[in-house]
Amino acid sequence: MKLKLSRGALLKPLTYVSSVVEKRQTLPILSNVLIQFDGNSRLSMTGTDLEVEVITFCEQVSGESGEMAINARKLFDITRALPEDAEISITSEENGKAIIRSGKSRFTVQTLPSEDFPKIETEQWTQTWKLPASVFKQALSRTSFAMAQQDVRFYLNGLLLVSNSDKMITVATDGHRLAKTEVQLTSRTTDAEIQAIVPRKAITELNRIIEDNDNEISVSFNANHMHVELDSVIFTSKLIDGRFPDYDKVIPKNQDKSILIQRNEFQNTLNRAAILTNEKFRGVRLIVTKGKMSVSANNPDQEEAFDEIQIEYTGDDIEIGFNVGYMLEALNAITSEKVEVLLSDPNSSGTLRAPGDDETVYIVMPMRL
Repeated sequence: MKLKLSRGALLKPLTYVSSVVEKRQTLPILSNVLIQFDGNSRLSMTGTDLEVEVITFCEQVSGESGEMAINARKLFDITRALPEDAEISITSEENGKAIIRSGKSRFTVQTLPSEDFPKIETEQWTQTWKLPASVFKQALSRTSFAMAQQDVRFYLNGLLLVSNSDKMITVATDGHRLAKTEVQLTSRTTDAEIQAIVPRKAITELNRIIEDNDNEISVSFNANHMHVELDSVIFTSKLIDGRFPDYDKVIPKNQDKSILIQRNEFQNTLNRAAILTNEKFRGVRLIVTKGKMSVSANNPDQEEAFDEIQIEYTGDDIEIGFNVGYMLEALNAITSEKVEVLLSDPNSSGTLRAPGDDETVYIVMPMRL
């Protein structure tokens, strides 16, 4: 196998593949990227950790057809270290090594038998959605931050994707807060409801891979896998086998206290108060009265922070505590100039959203302070 291509053509797709490959693998082959070339100017590269598989493509490649499995991190680091306008040649040798040349630079890298490289085996896809890449990326970024991390309730360590109409709903929760949004699908192949829990790593990689453009992407499902096809990337992930909580029951109804606040001002106030919160619990106290909100925090060293901001509110006074980190992450995901905070009583969850937006909501559990 002999390849000739530019550094620019190789680096970006190699970035996508190498990010999936784990640095420390029990199986040495999983540290490698599978390179396949059919001799017709298009080269494919595959990386996997047996849970997630990414296939990317390089155009404008010349050489002799063949395949090899080469260490993904080493190939990426070599490619990145070369000059931007570098031309690269990669040749597989019969002694189980590959020679990488560019200008006067030469690298000899160990390879493994390509036939040992694993593939994620998938069955036929039962449903396919189509939607713009920017819309899918937006839905992921609006909600994925609320996923749990290494929770024993394994079904929380992922993002729920739901479709039972012409909309896609994404939901994430760690048991203390919940993020939910809805976006419009361009089409879907069947009317059957789909509920799929996509693992955290897959969502992280998709957020990295999907570009913010209007190109249509295809998202397919079967009982065990999700499959995403973009312009030059094919992405497959196993799904989490579990039952996600009923998110509709978590979203509060009949919240009678509506507070309108300038989003940036609210963020800045919470950031200042967060400096002196308890490092473990990170609680802030909000005292809401007509026209203003006071924000306070303290810590075990008896240090205190206090601030006050103007709000639009005419209801009854209320005092409630929240985790400041959860509040700030929700505010970071909201893009409107103002934010609406909905409350009912000090012991019930609060809702953050853009004013009047029922499709994208952030629910935060209260704290006792």
